[in-house]
Amino acid sequence: MSNKIKNLAPKSGSKEITPQQAKLDLGIEKDTDVSGIGMGVLSDGTPYLNQRGLAALCGVMNAHIGTISSQWNEADEKPRIKSIKAILTKVSLSPKSPHIEVMHKGVNHFCYPSDVCLAILEYYAFDAGANCQPQARDNFRILAGSQLRDLIYSQVGYDPTGVHRFDKWHERIALNFQSAPKGFFHVFNEAHTIIYELILAGAEIDEHFVVDISIGLHWSKHWGDNGLETHYGARGKWPHNYPESHPQAKSNPQESWCYPLAALGAYREWLQGVYIDGGKFGSYLNGKVSRGQLPTSFAQLAISALSTPQIEG
Repeated sequence: MSNKIKNLAPKSGSKEITPQQAKLDLGIEKDTDVSGIGMGVLSDGTPYLNQRGLAALCGVMNAHIGTISSQWNEADEKPRIKSIKAILTKVSLSPKSPHIEVMHKGVNHFCYPSDVCLAILEYYAFDAGANCQPQARDNFRILAGSQLRDLIYSQVGYDPTGVHRFDKWHERIALNFQSAPKGFFHVFNEAHTIIYELILAGAEIDEHFVVDISIGLHWSKHWGDNGLETHYGARGKWPHNYPESHPQAKSNPQESWCYPLAALGAYREWLQGVYIDGGKFGSYLNGKVSRGQLPTSFAQLAISALSTPQIEG
């Protein structure tokens, strides 16, 4: 799959893609660059190519792909827009825009879903008349059907089945299922429900997303500020280990607080009423959003899933 641009379509008038076009509340879950072909997967599982990568596959200038986006909704529809839309209609697709604009790590990314990429690639392979590109034809024959989608998934290391999404968490459980001595509990073992909901909502629980650290810090402060030791007895330290895949493993074993079982009820009430419903969990997720590590929609979904409805008497 060469990314060398050997044949260029004649340059036509182009327009800049504006920030208002196709801006959705999604994030980029994984991305990479393979021989100049930028690709990735959005937080909803959509595989995509970036504008420059799609242009390279089609054998045209980057600006030509941008022009397709900027002309997509013009009243006086250009012939190539009609052709590309007709190709998409055959597979029952009618996107409002060929690209999805995503803010990722402070930068706007123009992401072209794989289905749209194939339609544009097919156009430049067979329907562009004198502007048909041999490179586009060759790449279309290689990537037609599900091949482009599968290529993107494999290159970025994304598992669309979700079979392995619990792996990182299971690694930690295997090392720490006995993370507190008899008569005590540990925040890690009490965080399973939250972690499960986060994974189902689409979070990648890995070495960069360790929500039990956030819970443990806030609970420890609550414990000290409210003198809970006088009510439930003294807390203690117990070794906690991280898998080798986590950078935290370099300092294994790490001493971590464990708390008397007598305080378990109070902890669970605090977790629901103060940490989750009181806004601390939301602040943790919003911090991830502000750093471009999560889309806003994910934070809202996770908070909603963990806000327990009241039983009406």
